[in-house]
Amino acid sequence: MLTGKNLIAGEPVDSAHGRFSGAGTLTAFEEASAAHVDRALDEAAGASLELRRAPAAQRAAFLDRIAEEIEHLGDLVDIANRETALPPERLAGERTRTTGQLRLFASVVREGSWVDASIDRALPDRSPLPKPDIRRMLIPIGPVAVFGASNFPLAFSVAGGDTASALAAGCPVVVKAHPAHPATSELAARAVIKAAKATGLPPGVFSLLQSTRHDVGTALVQHRHTKAVGFTGSLRAGRALFDAAARRPDPIPVYAEMGSVNPVFLLPGALAERAEAIADGLAASVTLGVGQFCTSPGVVVGVQGEPFDRFTRRLENLIRQAPTGTMLYPALLDAYEAGVERLSALDGVEAVRSLALVAATGASARPSVLEAAAPAFLRHHELRAEVFGPSTVVVRCGSNDEMNAVARALDGQLTAAIHGTAADLAAHAGLLSVLEDKAGRLLVNGFPTGVEVCASMQHGGPYPATTDSRSTSVGTAAIVRFARPVAYQNFPQTSLPPELQDANPRGIWRRVDGAMTRDALPAAGAR
Repeated sequence: MLTGKNLIAGEPVDSAHGRFSGAGTLTAFEEASAAHVDRALDEAAGASLELRRAPAAQRAAFLDRIAEEIEHLGDLVDIANRETALPPERLAGERTRTTGQLRLFASVVREGSWVDASIDRALPDRSPLPKPDIRRMLIPIGPVAVFGASNFPLAFSVAGGDTASALAAGCPVVVKAHPAHPATSELAARAVIKAAKATGLPPGVFSLLQSTRHDVGTALVQHRHTKAVGFTGSLRAGRALFDAAARRPDPIPVYAEMGSVNPVFLLPGALAERAEAIADGLAASVTLGVGQFCTSPGVVVGVQGEPFDRFTRRLENLIRQAPTGTMLYPALLDAYEAGVERLSALDGVEAVRSLALVAATGASARPSVLEAAAPAFLRHHELRAEVFGPSTVVVRCGSNDEMNAVARALDGQLTAAIHGTAADLAAHAGLLSVLEDKAGRLLVNGFPTGVEVCASMQHGGPYPATTDSRSTSVGTAAIVRFARPVAYQNFPQTSLPPELQDANPRGIWRRVDGAMTRDALPAAGAR
């Protein structure tokens, strides 16, 4: 039932700009053009004001209905498996995560306090000047362009976290599907379209563009109606979109999640207690999903000694015995193999690779561990860059000072993990302070793969992990990326948004004259 067409404002639209095929799909897909970008964003701009004014209950119902429609796509997991080679079990879990985060954002919209309402009431008798009545809250930023990710065909793609958070904020969305899984993208897009119709929202709230061409992505970012961008992918592509947005006459924010090596630091007490167990957990984390996670641990750091030797011996043996795995698409495999070969050739680096035979198709990646002393790691910046796939770099330090130097040399990261006892953590407080400056999420005695979708999650970090370290692409705080503050001064009650009216008809939490409250306010003369 696939159309193979671009879906603009709820309707399939013809294209004469060529076709492309995703792996294992039943049809070819039409390439979008600049005209499709114009049409999609014109429709989005037309729907923007209506979506902003839609009651919170309607927007929440829209998100809930998208989740229901995705659950009713009986062949979604099968088609995603054929396109990406990700196991059905993994994809079923990802669908659950996708629908769960849609429903989570629906609950945030219903509750309403996310708008961060703040009220400072007038003091007409204040001397020497009266104080005006000022009320502030977040409103939708406008149409958002979302770029689907290759490694999460559901949770970070068409109806994933960027789309969910933008729609929750009240912003229309135009998605550029990832060309590695176009059929999966069309199915998810049709679920969003059906949900919009069922909940009475204008069709321009959502469009899907299919394309393999970089110029289509650039056109999306630079279109006059686009007000923000959500992206998950490589540093090269994310930076290109960021630069394109900066070249606009009116620059816009690009929330790009990009490269990260997610360092793991092994402290002496933890190594003495459980060196082999840490190696077991690390090997599992490195090879999970063929290493195709943005939080895969790509650097491991410890101080040399007998416990560290036990750890490295165990890790090497596990990597040698690890099976190969099929990566998402051939270009990723090529980049992975080239990256491992490039690092292996560096002076002072030794490589251990899986002994498993590569499948006859040539599409399988062999897990790898590369080892270097701290001076070589500090000398070769390439060792500190992400190699997307099942590999990690083990760094052997001669002292705690050298370990701290390695930490300071790292770029910005999504995560940083520390394995240590309570005494270790107290003794290495300086290392913790360095890592606070380097990463968005710090873990103790765990591994970074696995990101919980919740209010307290931070999935973002200093550049190059993301283009804005203040933002997150996972969790409910992601909604504020697609909103901007507006202050209303001396407005009559009837002209204020409900969230700022004295009666507080939505019952949300607000900061009133500096104090948090959900209470309605008395009339001005009754204070």
